[in-house]
Amino acid sequence: MQGTDRVRSNGMLLAAECCALALVTAILIWPLFRIEYLDNWGSIDCTFIAAARFLRAHWPHPRWMPLWYCGTRFDYLYPPALPYGTALLSALFRVSTARAYHLYTALFYCLGTAGTYALVRVASGSRAWAAISAAGTALVSPSYLFLKSFRDDSFLHMPQRLNVLVKWGEGPHMTALACLPFALLFSWLGIRNGDRRWLGLAAVSSALVVSNNFYGATALALMFPPLAWALWITHRDGRMWRRAAAIAAMAYGLTAFWLTPSYLRITMDNLKYVALPGDARSRWVALGVAVAFALASAKIAYRRKDLAYRVFVCGTALGVALNVVGNYYFGFRVSGEPHRLVPELDLVLILLATETLRTLADTRKQWLRVVAFAIAAAGLAAGYPYLRSPWKVFRADADYRRRVEYRATDWIARNLPGARVFAAGSMRLWYDAWRGGEQVGGGSEQGLENDMLVLAQWQVIHDGDADAARDIAWLQGVGADAILMSRADSPEIYHDYPTPVKFAGVLPAIYDDGQGDTLYRVPRRAPAHARVVETRRMAGLAAIPVTNYDEPQIEAYADAVEHGPDTPVEMRWEGTDQVRVGAHFGEGESLVVQESFDPAWRAWCDGKRLAIRRDVAGNMLVDVPPGDREVRLEFALPFENAVGAGLTGVSLAMLLFCFFRRKPGAR
Repeated sequence: MQGTDRVRSNGMLLAAECCALALVTAILIWPLFRIEYLDNWGSIDCTFIAAARFLRAHWPHPRWMPLWYCGTRFDYLYPPALPYGTALLSALFRVSTARAYHLYTALFYCLGTAGTYALVRVASGSRAWAAISAAGTALVSPSYLFLKSFRDDSFLHMPQRLNVLVKWGEGPHMTALACLPFALLFSWLGIRNGDRRWLGLAAVSSALVVSNNFYGATALALMFPPLAWALWITHRDGRMWRRAAAIAAMAYGLTAFWLTPSYLRITMDNLKYVALPGDARSRWVALGVAVAFALASAKIAYRRKDLAYRVFVCGTALGVALNVVGNYYFGFRVSGEPHRLVPELDLVLILLATETLRTLADTRKQWLRVVAFAIAAAGLAAGYPYLRSPWKVFRADADYRRRVEYRATDWIARNLPGARVFAAGSMRLWYDAWRGGEQVGGGSEQGLENDMLVLAQWQVIHDGDADAARDIAWLQGVGADAILMSRADSPEIYHDYPTPVKFAGVLPAIYDDGQGDTLYRVPRRAPAHARVVETRRMAGLAAIPVTNYDEPQIEAYADAVEHGPDTPVEMRWEGTDQVRVGAHFGEGESLVVQESFDPAWRAWCDGKRLAIRRDVAGNMLVDVPPGDREVRLEFALPFENAVGAGLTGVSLAMLLFCFFRRKPGAR
């Protein structure tokens, strides 16, 4: 009983210390708790603000997101933790989703410092070096020593994890990073001790990492195997691998209701739009380094329980450094963009540095102890420019209504309700941050099901020398009612269009703010994003190749859609997951709905199910019997999500078992 009380007392003390560190970190970033909009309109904050705003407007869970990419699954947009957390905070405190987003990220940012402290405190047993690790996490980035471009990018040399948060809008990534030390800590305790409660907490915290961001999940995938290996090689307990597998299985089960096989496929496929492909050389190098580390650590640390934490720290530092530093200097790339893992590199370097200095300080020579603490103090001193004025890095914009992104979308909402607009640059990014409007693009190039939209955006935006007729055909093909273009003198941030006057004199300008931003009307014969078309003509269309020379194919498609049977079409959305289309259909006629095809869509007419196919532009083509018909399209719950929900239920049951039935003999 005394042993149990002592463990409980130590746990409460550790929790109190973590809370104190989180409060100290909160003081450093206090303005972030209060800011609505940062004066940084080029960041991707808007993506997550818009997603949370849409979620709050269509609570509790929209299956389809009709505003981006001509429609896509809502689950595909982003892992769910941040949108749901932001929407809940917005509703709970009755603040805007922008304010709630910064509140959410600020809370987790503070927990990240506490998590580093807890991990080092438990794994190394040293309170002093755990505190130094936490201070390093809050103040410095060791990666700046050898990643000059990242150092130069950071105002006041603030830590990279804060820099990417406030400058580039990496809120979900930094939230996942904040959860990562807790996932490692609980995994350490669960695998080592076998206590089911630690295993359960490890699964929950790992699922939270994945549910916030995939780069955080990548870091967890890099760090979890060295952790399990370090414990097994130093303890030689075969049960440890089963415990590690149990953590991974429960963690996946907790995410299975949204992290479906098709989500993984779409995410990996969309990766080609935002990252360079990996190469075989890098994969072989990574495998060789992993094997070499395993052999070396097995020889040095076999059955040496006291070396478990050092093996883990060295293994994670080697893996993350190989990815990030190897990419920076030698182009090493297994998958994704390794430079996005610089904050994780800082974490593992801090763990490596403090463990090295702790080992040095634990020697019996007093002068080595002095040297160790002196080096630590010198390292923390690098954070002085930031620590002297920590609030300077937060620059708020008190009047977002003056921004061109707000004014343009406000005009569109008032004058073109229900229109789908082709936008680029920061106009595209912020398009749905304040209101719901359909656009051809979206907040970020992920979750995109129809690859024809990428081709359309690339050609319309970047191919400035192309004939305007081809681009008008693209706009008609994707159902765009207007295109918003910005000249070089516009306050818009990115100025993506090399030829922003391409449509001047070709399309009617219906909005001009006098600052370089013009909205052109696209000729479409009816406002509905649906058309009655000739079935045989649609079947005879050639596929649209992914090239820059596809004028005949896209123009033929646009002609078939815009110059088919002259039949009025009535289209209305019922929520986010159902749409009704009414029209008269003659013999040999079908229905095109300019919404991205997904196999989960179902079409019904007069109680009978209709076939839906993907046309050459990635839209939905529905076979409808002749006559006056009303077609009801519904996005049904995909089968894989239903199966995933069952797996999540099983994992929740396993968690209840872990938390409420302690394993006999667990230490």
